[in-house]
Amino acid sequence: MARYTGPKWKLSRREGVDLFGRLGSKFQKEGRTTQLPGVHGPKQYRGKVTGYGLQLREKQKAKRTYGVLERQFKHYYEEAIKSTGNTGDSMMQLLERRLDNVIYRLGLAKTRPQARQLVAHGNVTVNGKRIDIPSYLVKIGDVVTLSTKASKFALVIDNLEQKYDTPAWLIRKGAIGKVERFPKADETDLDIKYHIIIEYYSR
Repeated sequence: MARYTGPKWKLSRREGVDLFGRLGSKFQKEGRTTQLPGVHGPKQYRGKVTGYGLQLREKQKAKRTYGVLERQFKHYYEEAIKSTGNTGDSMMQLLERRLDNVIYRLGLAKTRPQARQLVAHGNVTVNGKRIDIPSYLVKIGDVVTLSTKASKFALVIDNLEQKYDTPAWLIRKGAIGKVERFPKADETDLDIKYHIIIEYYSR
């Protein structure tokens, strides 16, 4: 299972946004998300970006937000262009349907990396079957549940006690969630322009 294991704030600083939901951290408080990575980052500035550069940065931002490497991300694009309807919306839905993202969207984990770890360690079931593949795509009607063991984890208990607004396409009761439908374009809180990503791969 390939994944990025390097410094996460380096990626956030490169894209200029907090990619991992670490609100309130010292990096964010100090405004370092707006600085380019590297020892000379504070002295550099973001120059004029070309059309290709905009497409590349948007692709990298989406890829890093969901914790997906290039080969798999391109696979989502290839699946999206085969589907009917808007290609950008189809690609967004594929990424949102990832099991690790659903655990995050249900508020059972504070960040997507935390949700990925819960799934990879076998702490999540879908329709009663244990699934340890973070990229598993949920379907409409699927019931997603944390294991009894995971429900007792301190971090999970803390997450469940926090006030959280579950997206309209999901339903949650305690540590149990259900996929009511697939998300719409205006139901994600991410500023990702998927049509630009489609342009990048279509060039």
